[in-house]
Amino acid sequence: MELEHKDHLSPILKGNVKNYLIDIDGTITDDIPNEEPERMISCEPYPDALETINRWYDQGHIICFFTSRTENLKQITMEWLDKHGFKYHSVLCGKPRGGNYHWIDNHLVKATRFKGKFTDMVEKQVKIEVFND
Repeated sequence: MELEHKDHLSPILKGNVKNYLIDIDGTITDDIPNEEPERMISCEPYPDALETINRWYDQGHIICFFTSRTENLKQITMEWLDKHGFKYHSVLCGKPRGGNYHWIDNHLVKATRFKGKFTDMVEKQVKIEVFND
């Protein structure tokens, strides 16, 4: 992964490399709450998610699973990802639960709501909320 540093600012990825932050429960497998960790071990991945994510990884994109699972569930989560052949760079636990996310960042953020099928991304015109200039 090549990063470009300019004037001591946070690095940016070079070229067309994307940083994918991907949820787990309800996105790449069944929606399993933290209160039922025994189900996290036996659930099956969505085949289209596995295929698409691994293709993005092979294309040089950064894959980070960003989940509402708690830190104490990280090891079984990584074991599950490895068991099913997911390629990834990192797993971040502790994403707030409850949805209705508003991500505020000094870098460009693109959000895509998962609606049941993992595919390659396409460009669309959409209405978004932004800060008033």
